Amino acid sequence: MVPAAPSAQGRGQWSSKLEFLLAVAGQIIGLGNVWRFPYLCYKNGGGVFFIPYAVFLFTCGIPLFLLETSLGQYTSQGSITCWRKICPLFEGMGYGHQMVVLYSSIYYIIILAWAFFYLFSSFCSELPWASCANNWNTETCVDMKTGLNLTFHENSSSPVTEFWERRVLNITYSVENLGSVRWELLFCLLLAWVICYFCVWKGVKSTGKVVYYTATFPYVMLLVLLLRGITLPGAVDGIKFYLYPDPARLADPQVWMDAGTQIFYSYAICLGCLTALGSYNKYNNDCYKDCIYLCLLNSGTSFVAGFAIFSVLGFMAYEQGINISMVAESGPGLAFIAYPRAVAMMPFPQLWAVCFFIMIIFLGLDTEFVGLEAIMTSISDMYPSFYHSGHRHKFCLLLLSAGCFLIGTVMVTEGGLYIFQLFDYYACSGMTLLLFATVQSICIGWVYGADHLYDNIEDMIGYRPLFLIKYCWKYVTPLICARLQFLCTASADLPEYQASHHRLNNP
Repeated sequence: MVPAAPSAQGRGQWSSKLEFLLAVAGQIIGLGNVWRFPYLCYKNGGGVFFIPYAVFLFTCGIPLFLLETSLGQYTSQGSITCWRKICPLFEGMGYGHQMVVLYSSIYYIIILAWAFFYLFSSFCSELPWASCANNWNTETCVDMKTGLNLTFHENSSSPVTEFWERRVLNITYSVENLGSVRWELLFCLLLAWVICYFCVWKGVKSTGKVVYYTATFPYVMLLVLLLRGITLPGAVDGIKFYLYPDPARLADPQVWMDAGTQIFYSYAICLGCLTALGSYNKYNNDCYKDCIYLCLLNSGTSFVAGFAIFSVLGFMAYEQGINISMVAESGPGLAFIAYPRAVAMMPFPQLWAVCFFIMIIFLGLDTEFVGLEAIMTSISDMYPSFYHSGHRHKFCLLLLSAGCFLIGTVMVTEGGLYIFQLFDYYACSGMTLLLFATVQSICIGWVYGADHLYDNIEDMIGYRPLFLIKYCWKYVTPLICARLQFLCTASADLPEYQASHHRLNNP
């Protein structure tokens, strides 16, 4: 048996179990729960989508979630040195995890810059995306207040789309033409990085305190938006559209691919973050029960978020007299086009816009700074004597944040959206995560030994987990992940970078 890391004593731990739970919840419950899961559910057969989703949850999600968290807790090491300690042959996988987190941190925070821009714009006496009476609007802009159905005007555009494309991004027509820096977005990006830095600068001590607010406040905002949404006219139709079952969709392999990849994206699996967060647990913490509760919380949040989103989309379809399928969006298209358009139609639109974008910011902040904490944990565990001083830790984090900020500046140029799409498509792709999942399952199941890890977990928590998880590590999870990876590779298309593709659809 591999003993717990002796360096854990001077390494720091969570002050309480609640800090760990909130930190992990903040990492795994993010923007994908709000803008990806509801859309996938509606797109892939409504209520029947929960069947493949549940299959992947119990065969891949929970087993891998427990695998990574328990390894971190048992070794008291981050993603790289954890593998070095139990199976040096697979140490390279830890480096791969950190590269994915690094790339993701560079581009993911751009979403927060956009959200800050919208939040500040929400304090105007009239929402700037609610009318065409602005200097960035074109002659083809059709004011929403006129009540015209834009679908009947092929050459028309809405003020919310023009605000996004011409005011926020001022997007160019080619990736070869990046244009100039959008200075307002640059300052919003700097603000996001400053907040993230001070959330992590003292390591687990500061992270553990910040999550009390950042991990819980989005739930307050989500509840407020849910209560408001279900009271709007047309909300029931939106919810029916979200959940109406279509059993025939289960025969489509794409439905199963979407369910599987959503589990990996939503649960932050194969990024090394769970290992880093688990490494700050006390040795005898019951990580098995924690993983079960956190996984159920994550999926439950996604399910409830669908009601909040589709009730509002139902209202927007009702107001415009069109089918809900014409207003349903996912990804940034939901956050920065569809939902702002719906908010502009409500009474007191500024209030609901502020609530929505604060929720988006806090959901993104958690994921961002916990990712930074995972990177810093891996670095400090590799060189514990050098980073023993807190000042060196802060300075290294400052250099990391500054470097990521400088790279990210290219994404707040007028052509920066195209660079963002490149990062989004390649940096944290489903194929990469599936490859990591397959390899680490084989490592634990056959090289290190599933029974060996079960012995380690029993030594920590005093009992053995459900025996089925062991067989998932050895057989079910690697086979499913390998199959999914094959399907993803076979169906992969290059992202579109044409002038007409200004919106971001599936993240």
